[in-house]
Amino acid sequence: MRRVTNSALLDKANNRILLLQKPRRNWWVAPGGKMEIGESVRESAIREYREETGLTLIQPHLRGIFTFLMMDGNDITSEWMMFTFQAERWEGDLLEQSPEGKLRWQPIPHVFDLDMAEGDRHIFHHVLHEEGLLYGTFRYTADFQLLSSSFEREND
Repeated sequence: MRRVTNSALLDKANNRILLLQKPRRNWWVAPGGKMEIGESVRESAIREYREETGLTLIQPHLRGIFTFLMMDGNDITSEWMMFTFQAERWEGDLLEQSPEGKLRWQPIPHVFDLDMAEGDRHIFHHVLHEEGLLYGTFRYTADFQLLSSSFEREND
């Protein structure tokens, strides 16, 4: 099972979030990537964010733990876990060009108009509009069509 982290960096003073547009599908995502062996999820979130944006997150906190299942009929063909963090403070200088795609500060009210995976819309809604920790499972086809999703909040 693969383990990945991503982070939502919110600039609340300017009502915006830093997102990355991946070239493969032109979908907008929160920057992140694969965890390295022996690395904690928080260390991974900070490292991946710095590698993709040039910015170092200050005190990111965990907002979601998600399981992604790629399905072929009733068979699971791939599975990974994603740990989503949120931060509101950072240091460093934003890269002019990320090695992973195009970086942009996006106005928070505009986020849901962007092209992205359907599951990411649920994750962004939680990070931007709800409190606490969210657990979720997403089932996708091989071509990233969302088949189903289920959620449980930390205090449910």
